[in-house]
Amino acid sequence: MTVNGKATPISPTATHTTLLDFLREHGLTGAKEGCAEGECGACSVLVARPGTVEPTEWVAINACLTPALALDGQEVVTAEGLGTAAAPHPVQREMAVRGGSQCGYCTPGFVCSMAAEYYRPDRHETCAHGETGPNGFDLHALSGNLCRCTGYRPIRDAAFAVGEPAADDLLARRLASDAPEPAATDFSSGGRSFVRPATLAEALRLLRDHPDATVLAGSTDLGVEANLRGQRAEYTLAVDRLPELRELTIDADGIELGAALTLTEIERRLAGRVPLLSELFPQFASRLIRNAATLGGNLGTGSPIGDAPPVLLALEASVVFAAADGAREVELADYFTGYRSSVRRPGELIRSVRIPLPLAPVAGFHKIAKRRFDDISSVAVAFAIDIEDGMVRKARIGVGGVAATPVRAYATEAVLEERPWTESTVAEAARVLSGEGTPLDDHRASARYRSAMLGESLRKLFAENTETAGVLR
Repeated sequence: MTVNGKATPISPTATHTTLLDFLREHGLTGAKEGCAEGECGACSVLVARPGTVEPTEWVAINACLTPALALDGQEVVTAEGLGTAAAPHPVQREMAVRGGSQCGYCTPGFVCSMAAEYYRPDRHETCAHGETGPNGFDLHALSGNLCRCTGYRPIRDAAFAVGEPAADDLLARRLASDAPEPAATDFSSGGRSFVRPATLAEALRLLRDHPDATVLAGSTDLGVEANLRGQRAEYTLAVDRLPELRELTIDADGIELGAALTLTEIERRLAGRVPLLSELFPQFASRLIRNAATLGGNLGTGSPIGDAPPVLLALEASVVFAAADGAREVELADYFTGYRSSVRRPGELIRSVRIPLPLAPVAGFHKIAKRRFDDISSVAVAFAIDIEDGMVRKARIGVGGVAATPVRAYATEAVLEERPWTESTVAEAARVLSGEGTPLDDHRASARYRSAMLGESLRKLFAENTETAGVLR
């Protein structure tokens, strides 16, 4: 591993040693542990990753979630590597002069996330979420970083004040060279192993030989399990950088998304090509999490409140599995079999997700949660509806948070199809949608509230799409 430009051999004490602990053991104590679950950003660091505009991009990730071994052969930059007290980095200088730091606990994390956006090659060509500064800085690049004492206004001022990298900025010049290839890794300690195969074929062979292996992609879920619940995998198989799982292709029939592409990579490479996914991404955790999280991981964990499954259900997506003895494809509607369980067989990996084309013209994703961003949903509903001459020709609705698995709202779809897209039709369908699933009472919401929100989501979709669909109330 290269840390702040210096070759640093990886010799963790255990396979589950996090990048954060590894860095701190080497005296780089700027990154802190706050929440240990990727929600506060105090641990943020920069890593060099393949870019969508330049060969390399500096990407901010949560060091508290990532195993140090996952960065074998990679390049890492911490807040200490950005600048010094005598020669601060431009983002560090702006944070200082604009009062963006009081206690300083969260500051290194903010600085690293801010630096990732500072170096984003297309910073002036995009305008995300309507919260972009005059310098092109997307304020959502700082999502997932929490400040408990300074207040966000001076941090925002610092973000909107940074200029352009200087011509001799080494980190900016680094973007023009290829990102490092992942190193094949085989490390064992205390009877536990961490293995990063070089090819998909090797990964499938290892998975066949170790059917109980823990498959690691972005580690945004497994990292939490390790930190907060003490989960220790006997055999970890890292697949996040396998080229075969990182392809994105588009043809006349559909879009295929590699299971190991991060959500940020998918978002930028699709560039709005799938509007329903464009609605999902800003509401899926934080930018720090999206920089590591994958669709394969989101489906693999099988959570009933994962944000991606309802959207993919509405898009009629299918899951492509790979195994040593061949491949197969399963409709996502048939994928989930129970709470955190699926049809994935021992020895299989999720290789990709396929979305058929054309897309339905009326679509929407509604996430009901206690916070606007960076929260777990109480209910998530995705719609994809094809309306022709005022008639609903096809309706697909995916729902999360109301059953042991994400579900398709088949009964509601049946009420809508071949019916006029009118207020009366929608009112009838909304009543049916309110009865879909088996919602429970918990600390996030009551069953009654969840049911009510299902119906209200459809009414909201109708209110937002009456004129565009040529419909009269």
